[in-house]
Amino acid sequence: MITSGLVNVFTHDIDEALRFYQGVLNLSESFRTPREGTPEHVEMTASGFVLALSTAEAAQRVHGLAAEPGRPAMSLVFWVDDVDAVFDAAVAAGAAAVTRPHDAGNDNRNAVVRGPDGTLVELVAKRA
Repeated sequence: MITSGLVNVFTHDIDEALRFYQGVLNLSESFRTPREGTPEHVEMTASGFVLALSTAEAAQRVHGLAAEPGRPAMSLVFWVDDVDAVFDAAVAAGAAAVTRPHDAGNDNRNAVVRGPDGTLVELVAKRA
């Protein structure tokens, strides 16, 4: 039986990725290893959702995985209070704009940026 899970994003620059996910998107850190120095793996939470960052180098060394950061085979989706404000903050912090904020179906407002290693990050909010 599965008791919990998380999404693990591989990166070549974990410090830059942490600046984006913690500094811009305000995810709270819940775990890191190693605790001292530059981490190889960090877990963050957002209302019960767990996002992990792992270095591609650690994936190779520990698991024998040839991780390819930034390959958009998936996207991270975050529900936010204000799509436009979070989009503007992400782009101001250096994230590449993919889809500017726009009204979409189901009374949603959406935007998409790329994280530091090219991961697609979709921002969604219900229109007021």
